[in-house]
Amino acid sequence: MSGVRKERADAVRNREAVLAAAARLFADHGGPERVSMDDIAQAAGVGKGTLFRRFGDRTGLVRALVEQRTERLRAQVVSGPPPLGPGARPDVRVLAVLDALLRFKLDNRPLMLALENADVGSPYQNEAYELWHAQLMALLAEVRGHRDADFLAHALLAAVRSDLIEHLVRAGKSPGELCEGTAALVRAVLGGADSPEAGKVEEKGEAG
Repeated sequence: MSGVRKERADAVRNREAVLAAAARLFADHGGPERVSMDDIAQAAGVGKGTLFRRFGDRTGLVRALVEQRTERLRAQVVSGPPPLGPGARPDVRVLAVLDALLRFKLDNRPLMLALENADVGSPYQNEAYELWHAQLMALLAEVRGHRDADFLAHALLAAVRSDLIEHLVRAGKSPGELCEGTAALVRAVLGGADSPEAGKVEEKGEAG
């Protein structure tokens, strides 16, 4: 007999209903901070107590929604096709990962800003950051060696922090300009690779 308890079907349905309701309300109202847990419980058709037991608080709900949306992107990086997945050169994958993260954060600006600001105003204290840092550090170590890989992975992720993206978008920067700037930064960090493949990521409508 397995020690893993299978989630009840009604619990799964409630979870999906809550996440769908939260996503809709957050989008309609311009961000999580403008939506109460009462609003979400009512829209999802569940009790407020159920909501708090399942997600803890609004930050826990935001985190669950972000995790749901990043699941596909994570799978692409771990086992998908190039340029995100294995098979591409590590320098190409560094750019692809940063580009995908930037596009994902642009597509989910209110959610990502709320999540990164939730942990004492720092994005460094959440599991998702650790995952992307480890991925980039491993790729950078392949390109440049291990000596600076840890720091450079942090530095590259700083360029796609949600508060910086928000500042630049409000200042009038277009998504295209942000992607071009990210690519230029990656090329500089990796030593100015001349290969067209290293400086270009296939255009996608949505990352993840």
